[in-house]
Amino acid sequence: MDVPLYLRPRVEPPLASLLRAQTFLHSLVDALGSPLNVLIPEVVAENAARFRAVQRRHHLAGRVYYAHKANRSSSLVRRLAAEDVAAVGIDVASLEELRHALGCGFTGDRIMATGPKDAEFLWLAARVGATVNLDSPGELEQLAGLVRGHGLARVDVLVRLSGFESAAVQGGTGTRLLARRSRFGTPVREAEALLSALERHRDVVELTGVAYHLDTTGVEEKARALEQCVLFMDECRARGLAPRALDIGGGFGVGYLADAEEWERWTTALSEAVLGVRPPLTWRGHGYGLRNEGGTVRGNAALYPAHRPTAGPGYLDELLSMPAPVLGRPSATLLLEHLHDLYIEPGRSLVDQCGLSLARVLDVRPAGEEPDRYLVRLGMNAGDMSLEEHGVLMDPVLLPRGGPADGEEEPVGVFLAGNLCLEADLITRRLVHLPRLPRAGDLLAFTNTAGYAMDFHAHRAQRQPLARTVAVEPEGDSWRWCLDEDYWPLTSPGGTTA
Repeated sequence: MDVPLYLRPRVEPPLASLLRAQTFLHSLVDALGSPLNVLIPEVVAENAARFRAVQRRHHLAGRVYYAHKANRSSSLVRRLAAEDVAAVGIDVASLEELRHALGCGFTGDRIMATGPKDAEFLWLAARVGATVNLDSPGELEQLAGLVRGHGLARVDVLVRLSGFESAAVQGGTGTRLLARRSRFGTPVREAEALLSALERHRDVVELTGVAYHLDTTGVEEKARALEQCVLFMDECRARGLAPRALDIGGGFGVGYLADAEEWERWTTALSEAVLGVRPPLTWRGHGYGLRNEGGTVRGNAALYPAHRPTAGPGYLDELLSMPAPVLGRPSATLLLEHLHDLYIEPGRSLVDQCGLSLARVLDVRPAGEEPDRYLVRLGMNAGDMSLEEHGVLMDPVLLPRGGPADGEEEPVGVFLAGNLCLEADLITRRLVHLPRLPRAGDLLAFTNTAGYAMDFHAHRAQRQPLARTVAVEPEGDSWRWCLDEDYWPLTSPGGTTA
């Protein structure tokens, strides 16, 4: 038996308490089927408060916009709608998300419309008074035409920028380095056309801010973008426009794993397995983007940095404290000096520790001819729990149906397969180590799945049912639950929120 390579999840209260309520979780799956998503709405409000605390610590006004695309839940949106209207809003990236946010209690003035937009999405956003985050001059022209054509009120807009440059010195000469490419936003080099369009349409749109979205964990790159947006807002003011907010998007990250050493051991072992100096760690030698070229590991591991000592509100604090690369002052100081508000759009990090996904073990059998390795088939498929689709590797928690049988308390390596008639339907391509061999009827709990993993890729292939979702909250020493769509943040006669 190989030494177990665990990737145990980081689990904090109240999610840790929920995992200990094994009888309760088994009863939920017995009643509602496998797979099943379980959410704790109160946690999303606590996370929003942590982000707001960072803003206050840096003396910044602004708003936390929840990125709705992270989860299609109603309970999470309704819980946030009950928060301080000046402090918490919602970022919607489609017509249906906009309609859902309105139905869950958000008013238009708390909604930011982002993402690709068709005419219907733009019309409804303008009609309800949402702020429209514009990706291009073309979107601006389309919005202006709709506002004029339908006699709508003036619309607040932000303009999203991209293509930020940095100055570097190479061989004694100045060199311009282009930042990470993005398909969202107008390149800074093309901003003149955007400014001209804003001036031309100022009768129907009001520029209230500037935004950026960078798909990177690099805090230095984001600090550079923030600084250049502040300088761009100075240019806007020089032309008679009056932006007052900077939207720095999301990407604050989540620390999924409890132990940094386990992450380091596993990633090192993956490279060794790719080189062939240790047994494979994955199904059919999958390398997660790494390959063996003549005894050297090549490629880049397509993996999320699952252990992150600084993430979420801590990452925001680091960004705001970092000196701007040209002006030299901390990012928060730049915003304060210019009297700008700070908008953020966390998704994954705002639903950190908000829930889990449950799957029933259907059967267990040996995995080919390899000893001490098993194939465990679950009552879910890869679309129901897509952590791996986002490069997140993390062990599930085994919730036995009953107590373990004699002689079963030995760690074991398993491959987790889904319920589709498809070779590629693997819940995880890596060998997962569990404290003992599961049995049919046990549950596996995949923790911290509320951000992009519960329903972002869910589908009805082979007429398999989609996971139902429930909202839960503590009730004394136990838990109470309701269907996600039946949750409302109201005070019950007993004095608790429901």
